[in-house]
Amino acid sequence: MKALMITRDTQLHAEVAAQGTARMPPLQLSAGRDGLRDAVERVVPEPPQLVIVDASEVAPAEAELLERLARMYPGAAFMLLTDGHQQELMIRAMRAGMREVLALPLQHKAFHEAMDRIDVQAGVTQQRDGKVLAFLSCKGGSGATFISTNFGYALATLAEKKVLLIDLHGQFGDAALYVSDQKPAMTLADVCQQIARVDGAFLASCLVHVSPGFGVLAAADDPTLALDMTAEHMDTILRVARQHYDYIVLDVGRQIDPMSLRALDGANAIYPVLQLALPDIRDGRRLLDIFRSLGYPNERVHLIVNRYEKGGKLRLADLEHALGAEVVHAVPNDYISATDSVNQGVPALLLSRTSAVARSMAELVERVTARRLSEHKGLFGRLFGRGDAEL
Repeated sequence: MKALMITRDTQLHAEVAAQGTARMPPLQLSAGRDGLRDAVERVVPEPPQLVIVDASEVAPAEAELLERLARMYPGAAFMLLTDGHQQELMIRAMRAGMREVLALPLQHKAFHEAMDRIDVQAGVTQQRDGKVLAFLSCKGGSGATFISTNFGYALATLAEKKVLLIDLHGQFGDAALYVSDQKPAMTLADVCQQIARVDGAFLASCLVHVSPGFGVLAAADDPTLALDMTAEHMDTILRVARQHYDYIVLDVGRQIDPMSLRALDGANAIYPVLQLALPDIRDGRRLLDIFRSLGYPNERVHLIVNRYEKGGKLRLADLEHALGAEVVHAVPNDYISATDSVNQGVPALLLSRTSAVARSMAELVERVTARRLSEHKGLFGRLFGRGDAEL
């Protein structure tokens, strides 16, 4: 969307431009004018789709210029930025058809909410509307971090998706170490401290880039900094991430705090990970009870069994009956491959394409993406180099 920005404030112009580039598709400030009179006297050759007016310095006598501007660009949406002390100006603006009035200093959340409404009215479609997938352990040591990191890599590699993994562990998060030997330059806590800067480019610069399509935002390495992270920070990060990534994978950990809870609220699917052992089942029941008390529908919650071995005394059907939830996937007990992967910091798929755990990650990608690639190449064809494989 192309916009005309009317302001004398270069800092405000730069702020709006930065927030515009964080959107998908981006908001482009294609023209600028120093004030209302300048805008009226110098018509933009290509009519803008949006006109943003900084009204903080508009004199009462200039109010009629707003009405003239609205007549000049009848097909454009208008956004009025005001300091709140210009009642007459706002009334005339509303009469001229300007419905989006935002207070200064600019609140980024309010700006994006207004832009969302304008996009809907203009029929602008989002190029990406990333899905959020949350993985969490029912019990410590269940393997949620291993599965989430390896699944994220497989999703980016096999399905050719743009994937972001966010490590939400409040303390001792080490998701990046499972798939990379790079030291994170920035962490989730650093991003939250600079939340006003968050856009697509800034977010990408903070990641450990495991592959061209897969990046990891590392957990806070200082527990004291994690205390300053808020649910509102999570809202902003997920909003930007959804616009720039096909999938956002969350390694939630076991803690239920305001930030992780907001992340779970925004998740399209939640994957509790557990093993077929009574302590895991007990903790899994408690976790699912919490989800039900929060109003999460059963169809959003999908169990994953890790280190599964056929022929044990406990069966998958027993687990489903005990917890009242469906097991959507079982990761086989491939101890050697998994341990080699973790110890080397290399994704299992990259380390050994023929291992049982690599096959399992491919199967999970097939399930999550609803086999969208089967019409081109089967995932196992990609996995084993058989381009003509059919699934």
